Amino acid sequence: METITLDKEIKIFYVTAESFPDGIQKAIDELHRIVSFSTNRKYYGISRPENGGAIVYRAGTEELEKGEAIKLNCDTLVLKKGKYISKTVNDFRKDIMSIGRAFEELLKHPNLDPKGYCVEWYANNKESVQCMIRLNQ
Repeated sequence: METITLDKEIKIFYVTAESFPDGIQKAIDELHRIVSFSTNRKYYGISRPENGGAIVYRAGTEELEKGEAIKLNCDTLVLKKGKYISKTVNDFRKDIMSIGRAFEELLKHPNLDPKGYCVEWYANNKESVQCMIRLNQ
Protein backbone atom coordinates (compact mmCIF):
# COMPACT_ATOMS: atom_id res chain seq x y z
CA MET A 1 0.00 0.00 0.00
CA GLU A 2 1.04 3.56 -0.58
CA THR A 3 -0.35 7.02 0.05
CA ILE A 4 -1.00 9.25 -2.96
CA THR A 5 -2.23 12.83 -3.08
CA LEU A 6 -4.86 14.32 -5.38
CA ASP A 7 -3.84 17.96 -5.73
CA LYS A 8 -7.22 19.07 -7.06
CA GLU A 9 -10.83 17.95 -7.03
CA ILE A 10 -11.95 15.81 -9.96
CA LYS A 11 -15.49 16.25 -11.28
CA ILE A 12 -16.83 12.93 -12.53
CA PHE A 13 -19.97 12.16 -14.48
CA TYR A 14 -21.26 8.65 -14.24
CA VAL A 15 -23.75 5.85 -14.89
CA THR A 16 -25.05 4.03 -11.81
CA ALA A 17 -25.09 0.23 -11.92
CA GLU A 18 -28.50 -1.34 -11.33
CA SER A 19 -26.88 -3.80 -8.91
CA PHE A 20 -23.51 -4.67 -7.41
CA PRO A 21 -21.53 -6.53 -8.59
CA ASP A 22 -23.72 -7.96 -11.37
CA GLY A 23 -24.62 -4.61 -12.97
CA ILE A 24 -21.08 -3.25 -13.23
CA GLN A 25 -20.35 -4.26 -16.84
CA LYS A 26 -23.72 -2.94 -18.06
CA ALA A 27 -22.98 0.44 -16.41
CA ILE A 28 -19.53 0.54 -18.03
CA ASP A 29 -21.02 -0.30 -21.42
CA GLU A 30 -23.63 2.45 -21.01
CA LEU A 31 -20.96 4.99 -20.07
CA HIS A 32 -19.02 4.11 -23.24
CA ARG A 33 -22.22 4.43 -25.27
CA ILE A 34 -22.75 7.96 -23.90
CA VAL A 35 -19.15 9.07 -24.36
CA SER A 36 -16.80 7.34 -26.79
CA PHE A 37 -13.70 5.78 -25.31
CA SER A 38 -10.68 8.05 -25.48
CA THR A 39 -7.14 7.68 -24.15
CA ASN A 40 -7.37 11.38 -23.24
CA ARG A 41 -9.87 10.50 -20.51
CA LYS A 42 -9.43 8.90 -17.12
CA TYR A 43 -12.10 6.37 -16.18
CA TYR A 44 -13.28 5.47 -12.70
CA GLY A 45 -15.29 2.91 -10.83
CA ILE A 46 -16.70 4.52 -7.71
CA SER A 47 -18.53 2.65 -4.98
CA ARG A 48 -19.58 2.77 -1.36
CA PRO A 49 -22.39 1.50 0.85
CA GLU A 50 -25.46 3.75 0.67
CA ASN A 51 -29.16 3.63 1.55
CA GLY A 52 -28.83 1.28 4.48
CA GLY A 53 -25.72 -0.62 3.47
CA ALA A 54 -26.11 -1.87 -0.10
CA ILE A 55 -23.09 -1.05 -2.27
CA VAL A 56 -23.82 1.45 -5.04
CA TYR A 57 -21.41 1.32 -7.99
CA ARG A 58 -20.91 4.13 -10.51
CA ALA A 59 -18.93 3.85 -13.76
CA GLY A 60 -17.59 7.30 -14.53
CA THR A 61 -15.16 9.53 -16.33
CA GLU A 62 -13.76 12.96 -15.63
CA GLU A 63 -15.51 15.97 -17.06
CA LEU A 64 -13.09 17.36 -19.63
CA GLU A 65 -15.01 20.56 -20.37
CA LYS A 66 -17.32 22.54 -18.14
CA GLY A 67 -20.96 21.57 -18.69
CA GLU A 68 -20.14 18.27 -20.43
CA ALA A 69 -22.13 16.23 -17.87
CA ILE A 70 -25.18 18.48 -18.25
CA LYS A 71 -24.98 18.23 -22.04
CA LEU A 72 -24.89 14.43 -21.77
CA ASN A 73 -27.66 14.37 -19.13
CA CYS A 74 -25.44 12.64 -16.55
CA ASP A 75 -25.22 12.96 -12.78
CA THR A 76 -21.94 14.11 -11.25
CA LEU A 77 -19.90 13.71 -8.11
CA VAL A 78 -16.60 15.15 -6.97
CA LEU A 79 -13.55 13.21 -5.85
CA LYS A 80 -12.11 15.44 -3.16
CA LYS A 81 -8.50 16.49 -3.19
CA GLY A 82 -6.30 15.15 -0.42
CA LYS A 83 -4.47 12.02 0.62
CA TYR A 84 -5.65 8.56 -0.44
CA ILE A 85 -4.48 5.14 0.66
CA SER A 86 -3.81 3.24 -2.54
CA LYS A 87 -2.87 -0.09 -4.05
CA THR A 88 -2.12 -0.84 -7.70
CA VAL A 89 -3.59 -4.02 -9.18
CA ASN A 90 -1.76 -5.20 -12.30
CA ASP A 91 -3.29 -7.46 -14.96
CA PHE A 92 -6.69 -7.11 -13.30
CA ARG A 93 -8.51 -8.55 -16.32
CA LYS A 94 -6.88 -11.93 -15.65
CA ASP A 95 -8.32 -11.94 -12.09
CA ILE A 96 -11.15 -9.41 -11.73
CA MET A 97 -11.63 -10.43 -8.08
CA SER A 98 -8.17 -8.99 -7.35
CA ILE A 99 -9.79 -5.55 -7.28
CA GLY A 100 -12.15 -6.62 -4.48
CA ARG A 101 -9.25 -8.14 -2.54
CA ALA A 102 -7.30 -4.88 -2.86
CA PHE A 103 -10.23 -2.94 -1.41
CA GLU A 104 -10.63 -5.46 1.43
CA GLU A 105 -7.02 -4.69 2.36
CA LEU A 106 -7.44 -0.90 1.99
CA LEU A 107 -10.65 -0.87 4.04
CA LYS A 108 -8.67 -2.09 7.08
CA HIS A 109 -6.85 1.25 7.30
CA PRO A 110 -7.78 2.97 10.59
CA ASN A 111 -8.10 6.53 9.23
CA LEU A 112 -10.50 6.38 6.27
CA ASP A 113 -12.80 9.27 5.36
CA PRO A 114 -16.23 7.98 6.50
CA LYS A 115 -17.86 9.79 3.55
CA GLY A 116 -15.21 8.68 1.06
CA TYR A 117 -15.59 6.34 -1.89
CA CYS A 118 -13.77 3.21 -2.97
CA VAL A 119 -12.24 4.50 -6.20
CA GLU A 120 -10.92 2.44 -9.11
CA TRP A 121 -8.83 4.67 -11.35
CA TYR A 122 -8.27 3.30 -14.85
CA ALA A 123 -5.67 5.47 -16.53
CA ASN A 124 -5.20 5.28 -20.32
CA ASN A 125 -6.56 1.75 -20.85
CA LYS A 126 -3.56 0.06 -19.21
CA GLU A 127 -3.94 -3.38 -17.70
CA SER A 128 -3.57 -1.92 -14.22
CA VAL A 129 -5.99 -0.13 -11.94
CA GLN A 130 -5.24 2.14 -9.00
CA CYS A 131 -7.54 1.23 -6.08
CA MET A 132 -7.81 4.03 -3.56
CA ILE A 133 -9.82 5.38 -0.62
CA ARG A 134 -9.61 8.92 0.74
CA LEU A 135 -8.11 9.31 4.18
CA ASN A 136 -9.51 11.53 6.93
CA GLN A 137 -7.71 14.85 6.46
